[in-house]
Parts: sequence; structure tokens; C-alpha cells
Amino acid sequence: MHRFFNTAGPCDPKKHYMLPPERRIPGVHRLIDQELYFVIHAPRQVGKTTCFRTLAQTLTAEGNYAALHASCEMAQAMGKNIEGAVQAIVEALLKEARLQLPNELRPPKVPHVSSATRLNLFLAQWAETCPLPVVLFLDEIDALLDESLVSVLRQLRDGYMSRPGAFPQSVALIGLRDVRDYKVSIRPKTASLGTSSPFNIKVDSITIRNFTQDEVAELYLQHTEETGQTFTDEALEMAWDLTRGQPWLVNALARLVVEKDVADRHTPITAAHIEAAKEAIIQRRDTHLDSLVHKLREPRVRRIIEPILAGELLLGERLDDDLAYVEDLGLIQRHDGGYVHIANPIYQEVLPRTLAYSIQGNIPNPTAWYIKEDGSLDIDALLSAFLSFWKQHGEPLMAAQPYHEIAPHLVLMAFLQRIVNGGGTIDREYAVASGRMDLCIRWPHPRRLQLEALEIKVWKPKRPDPLHEGLRQLTRYLQRLELDHGVLALFDRRPQAPPIEERSKMQPLTHDGRQIILLRL
Repeated sequence: MHRFFNTAGPCDPKKHYMLPPERRIPGVHRLIDQELYFVIHAPRQVGKTTCFRTLAQTLTAEGNYAALHASCEMAQAMGKNIEGAVQAIVEALLKEARLQLPNELRPPKVPHVSSATRLNLFLAQWAETCPLPVVLFLDEIDALLDESLVSVLRQLRDGYMSRPGAFPQSVALIGLRDVRDYKVSIRPKTASLGTSSPFNIKVDSITIRNFTQDEVAELYLQHTEETGQTFTDEALEMAWDLTRGQPWLVNALARLVVEKDVADRHTPITAAHIEAAKEAIIQRRDTHLDSLVHKLREPRVRRIIEPILAGELLLGERLDDDLAYVEDLGLIQRHDGGYVHIANPIYQEVLPRTLAYSIQGNIPNPTAWYIKEDGSLDIDALLSAFLSFWKQHGEPLMAAQPYHEIAPHLVLMAFLQRIVNGGGTIDREYAVASGRMDLCIRWPHPRRLQLEALEIKVWKPKRPDPLHEGLRQLTRYLQRLELDHGVLALFDRRPQAPPIEERSKMQPLTHDGRQIILLRL
């Protein structure tokens, strides 16, 4: 049986296509050799468990360390019961040691002692009796809650000075976030530690990077080598463009294509196959995407995501902390110079669709009426229908949205979603501090791909009419798409704006030689 692309749990090189894990965590060997304690933080499903479970196996096989990977997840069920949480971690270590280590390297069997400090005693006894220095990788460390988390951190700190003879030589705490952002409620008026003091022995805090473009191609090539089924260069390029190397997305696209859409191994995988798989993944809302979407409800996530989608400035007293938190979740990326954007085009599509999902349930979804006899998209009919819908339902739908600043954007995008359901696609672009959102509708006309460009802007209180700025921005967008026509949607959010029935109008105009449809909403 051939290996396959894995999207659930750690990878096994005997079963799954995978890349050498240590390649994405450079410098970890040095930290271990130098007897240091450190933190690994990275978003969900980027390969944290795979990397460190494999590394533990490698270190033990090399014969220099007794390396063990174990999860703290079971301790989460203990809540604030410190003794119960500590006992759950010790039991997890004993179980994993039986599975991962030879007899001579396993921790000794010690009698159960009901004590909140049992982890410290357990690790000390193991290090003292083990013939090799102990290396410990504690996964899901941020599953621990409140006092239980602080207790574990302090027990590790207490034993630090006794390493390597009487405590693990090196310990890595692995989780979604950095230590300073671990949630504890024992400190009033804060949602995080705010400092690494309970674990101030850590020397470094590192993350696991995504795949590079070459690594995406390398991973897919493993399938070609084992089955003979090829990926075209365009398919490889699109897989990279859509995922930006996010490991779960890279595997999910390939798995869906080769196992369901193109099961015939003689048929090459094309860019169209990758595009179709992308849409299927978004519509299915797999667990990976659902876990990210769930975070959108958190205030600190909304404080970052909402202005990005609206094209507004990122502001706030805790901006740096909020940015770091949302970046740790994998929702955004920051480049040199501080430029912030949604992490990849798939997330860029998922986030607004999710926020607009409740609106879509209020919109009838027939498709035939906006398609012309020649199969092209009737953009004028679509916009006219939206204008009528907006006058009747716009205000109550906006009032129900938690993302207030982009509520009008969400209503329009929910209405346009029928295009996707009818076979087209919508590309979304956001630019921080630009004050706009750009949409490009791609409609599969029988003779050629039809493109329709829309720009969304908001007329805010105490601001001038954004019409002229919007026309300039739309013109640049149309130039890039090589289009001679487009749509500018201006939503008036001023308190003194005329009633929605009076201000909502559609007007054709010409700007810089291009035909523009202006929607005043």
C-alpha cells in the first residue's frame, strides 16, 4: 500500500508522505546539547507533535540521550485541581516511556504519592537513575489551566539547577503560544502571565516555520515517485500560492485531489484540480478551519482581524500583544517592516465567508436570473438586486454583526456568495491603512474567463466623502487586472446620513477612461 497525505494527527514516515521534521526547527540540537530549557510555540497542525516525536526517537537512537515526547492534554480535564493535573502528566510520561524507550532508559516505578509536587520528584528520580541524560518534550503545555500551569512551570524551574544529573538536561515546552501568553486567572485584571517569571529559566522561544515553496513541491513529488501520478508546474505553483506552505492545508489539498477527485493515477494533477479542492475544503469547514474560525469570536482576535479586513489602521493599547497572539494562532503573518496580512489566500477566503455565513441564511440563492443567455454574468442585474435587498434588509443585518466595522462589507459579500455557489469564484484583497476592500469576481464564461472588479469603501463620521479617493484606488486595481470597467460601493456610516431608502442609488460614470458603476449605499 502506498503512503498517503496525512491531515489527522502526527505523521508516520512509514504511512505518510512527509519531510524531514528537524529541517524546520534548526538550532534545537544546540539548545539540547547546551543543557538549556526552551519554548516551542506554533499554530495548530503545523507539525509540532510530528517534529518533536520524531526528534525524540532520533536522539534516543543516536545513543546520547533518553529523549521522551509526551502530551499534557489529559491534565486539562483536571481543571484547577493541581494534584490531579500533576498526576495526569506523570501518568502520561510513564505511558509514553513504555512506548518510546527501551527498558534501561525508562523512569523507575515509583509509588503513587498524592502531592502537588510529584512531577518534580518523578523527574528527579528518573534523571538520577537513568544511564543517559534525560531530554523531555512536553506537548500541549498550554492545555493546563491557571494554578495547575503555574505549578508545573515552578516545579520545572525548581529542578533546573540540578540538571543533568538529578533533573532532565533539557526541557522543551510545546504549545500554541509563548509562555508569556499562557492564560491564568490568578492574576487579576489580566488574561495572561504577562511575563515568563514562573519559567524564567527558558533561554529561547522559537517557532516552527511553514513549508517553503520548494518543500511543497518536494512533498508532492513523493506521491509522484510512489504512484507515477504527476503534478503540473501550474498545480504546484497554485498549491503554494493558496497555502503559503501551511502544512495542514498543503496536505489537505493534495489528499482531496489524489484520493477523491483524480483517483486515476494516469491523470496528471492540474491547477484546476487544486482550485476545485480549495473550494471543497472551504465549504466543508474541516476541523482545522473550524478551530481557527472559532477564535474569531475572541475580542483580541477581532481587534486585529476586523481592521485588516476593513483596510483600517491597527490601533490599541495592547496592539503588540494582540498581534503576537493572532500570529501565534496562525491567522496572520508579519513581514519585515511590520507589514501585516492574513496568513494565506485560503484563510483570506474563509474568514469573511464565515463572518458572513449567518447573513447568507437570509438570502434566497437562485442563480439563473443573473446569468445572460450567452452564459455571461449579468453584473448590472446582480447589483440592482443587491440595491433592492440592501434597502429592505441592510440595517437590521448590519446591526446583528459582531464585526461592526465591516458589517456592510459582510452583507455585500454574503449577497455575492451566490456567485460562488453558481460556479464562479471571488478573490478578496485587503490592505492595512488603505481604507478599502477589493473583490474580483471570476466567472467561467463559455468562451473566456469573465472578470468583474469591485471596491468597497466606507464613509465614516467626521471624514470627507471618499468618492474621489475610491475612484483613484479602483483605477489602480483595474489597471492591475487590465479591465476597463469596475464597481465602487460606498457605504455611508455617518450618523447624519440620509435614510437608507433615500441614499441607496446606482449611478454609471466615467473615470480615467473607464466605465464605473457607483453604488451609494
